[in-house]
Amino acid sequence: MTRLSTVPAETPKLPPLKLKAAVVDLDGTMVDTADDFTAGLNGMLAELGGAPPVTRGEVIGYVGKGSEHLIRSVLAARFEAEEAQARFEMALAVYQAQYAKINGNHTRLYPDVERGLAALRDAGLRLACVTNKPHRFALALLEQYGLARYFSFVFGGDSLPRKKPDPEPMLAACAAMGVAPGETVAIGDSENDAIAGRAAGMATLTVPYGYNHGKAIQTIKSDGIVATLLAAATVIAHHHASLEAGSAASQSSTI
Repeated sequence: MTRLSTVPAETPKLPPLKLKAAVVDLDGTMVDTADDFTAGLNGMLAELGGAPPVTRGEVIGYVGKGSEHLIRSVLAARFEAEEAQARFEMALAVYQAQYAKINGNHTRLYPDVERGLAALRDAGLRLACVTNKPHRFALALLEQYGLARYFSFVFGGDSLPRKKPDPEPMLAACAAMGVAPGETVAIGDSENDAIAGRAAGMATLTVPYGYNHGKAIQTIKSDGIVATLLAAATVIAHHHASLEAGSAASQSSTI
């Protein structure tokens, strides 16, 4: 069973306006896929031959920047630079074939994810999933866990020319949903999510139980840490309620 981090969280500081949408990351935020990555990479290495297997701990340090970065990192740790580069194209193709066979087989849904998505939707937010995982793998996972129905749009790492931490996919998600970035919150587990969200002009929230490239959660500059997606929805609902209360009080004082 996947355990959540017990990192304490202060109350996030959200912008003084009502949020209309959320952009949610996948790996490390909604699902723990580290064991899938490990199995796929070890299948790749076994087929290529001549290299020791990866461990879950090693893989966690590489996850979050797309398949190309993942493969390059694994090869760089096992071969000289010239050989790693020469093996890259074949390794990537073999890895994708291996991953397609096991996608979701070793994955675990983090606690309160579906309840959190439902609560975000009930709070009036439109939802998009933006991940650096290839689109077909991301959509298959969301469908496997019954989460696809919560999202208006799903953007994978191959959906656009640039991936997170570039803001392009975040801005594309906002455009697709018809909302302004300033009315949107980005929710993820890594600095890539926060950097991309900030660069796009979004509020940012971080969950503490994911990967973050093997770095401590406290290294991420975001608007706050939330224990789960359900906690994120609760924070946003309270934020909206306080805005409405403040508006009502302001109107009352002018009567």
